[in-house]
Amino acid sequence: MTAAQQTTDGATLAVTAAYDGSPITELDQNDVAAVTAAMATADALFHDRGQWLALPRRIEILRATAEIMRARFEDLAVQAAREGGKPLIDSRVEIDRAIDGVEGCVEVLRSEGGEVIPMGLNASSAGRVAFTRHEPIGPVVSVSAFNHPMNLIVHQVAPAVATGCPVVVKPAADTPLSGKAFVEILHEAGLPPEWCQLIVTDRIDVAEALVTDPRVAFFSFIGSARVGWMLRAKLAPGARCALEHGGAAPVIVAADADLADSIPRMVKGGFYHAGQVCVSVQRVFAHADIAESLAGEMAAQAGALRVGDPTSADTDVGPLIRPGEVTRVAEWVREATDGGARLLCGGERISETCYAPTVLYDPPADARVSTAEIFGPVVCVTPYTDIDAAIARANGLPYAFQSSVFTRDIDTAMRAYALLESSAVMVNDHTAFRVDWMPFAGLRQSGLGVGGIPHTLNDMRIQKMMVLRSDEL
Repeated sequence: MTAAQQTTDGATLAVTAAYDGSPITELDQNDVAAVTAAMATADALFHDRGQWLALPRRIEILRATAEIMRARFEDLAVQAAREGGKPLIDSRVEIDRAIDGVEGCVEVLRSEGGEVIPMGLNASSAGRVAFTRHEPIGPVVSVSAFNHPMNLIVHQVAPAVATGCPVVVKPAADTPLSGKAFVEILHEAGLPPEWCQLIVTDRIDVAEALVTDPRVAFFSFIGSARVGWMLRAKLAPGARCALEHGGAAPVIVAADADLADSIPRMVKGGFYHAGQVCVSVQRVFAHADIAESLAGEMAAQAGALRVGDPTSADTDVGPLIRPGEVTRVAEWVREATDGGARLLCGGERISETCYAPTVLYDPPADARVSTAEIFGPVVCVTPYTDIDAAIARANGLPYAFQSSVFTRDIDTAMRAYALLESSAVMVNDHTAFRVDWMPFAGLRQSGLGVGGIPHTLNDMRIQKMMVLRSDEL
């Protein structure tokens, strides 16, 4: 048993079902002493190059990991649905993506080597050849979020294994079981336990001790902007990082959009996982000629979604992660309707943990539903007459992540692509579209760096150059 798997103060973490609060299990919590021991282990591994895992061995481990996950597919999906609240139909997709992500790491290792640096171009470089190869950056610390409890851990841990970095991972306190399962599967697949250590805690001081340890070479964070930027400011000198926060994703719908195609996509993008997705559809700017009919049809489809137990195959929308989030969402919706927004559907608490899918029409520009990430099942539709003005409103927040435009006109699509201030613009698709090998980047307050399996893998390794001089060259 590795240091990070031990607890020294006897505290436990109760893990409960997001839907009804029923107990699932209790886990031993780690304290600051366990963090210190885990980082000492990771640092010692990295600095003893004789212990580094050879590339073929890492590929074997990753392939075996994918096979074990595939064999336990349904159990992993049900576990993720139960602890995190994402409906089973979507949790199955998450596990499938997670397996693909592990296999994607192998694809990167097999296809991306170093590079040749041109030499012999002038007198100074004559008689020389230069090339690079990859080496691990050092100990990695990954702190994850609750909303995709298996796939996010895969994105933050599998690339570290692939690159040969020792990694210490802290899953979200609300959803630690999926992360714990992935770490255990890695060990079962042949990864020596000290190469991937698990920290379980809900204590801020323990998490901060982990992140700010001077031995951290790379810090991977997925979570709120408030916490992410705070932790980044406390990193030790030399530590690199990638931060993935949230946004308030905008959608531009032109008057010529195919509503029969676009509305179901926006409904899916807005209410998937009860809106608890960092690029969830939240702000829809629709041309005034179609805005009311679009909003009405969105409300009809949202109102037909089945809200309930996420472990049921019939459920479309599950709970929010904590009862307090339901209270917060209700407050934001009430503020918007008090300010003049028209409530087209939802707007009510279904249970202690579930909030009805809600569509608001023309909320105030200064309401919180218009200016901040709601992270709940609420979509706002705002009419516009000038597309440039709508894009200016879409760009007017300190968050920038993914956006989309629905139109049948190529020039409208290209104008939106050119003017929207986001890292990705989806044309005729919702803002939450993602495949795990594409770049995934929050801009401004939405994050730092680029996610996606190949990009994270590159973050966790360096290119080490050799320049060889020979009179025979």
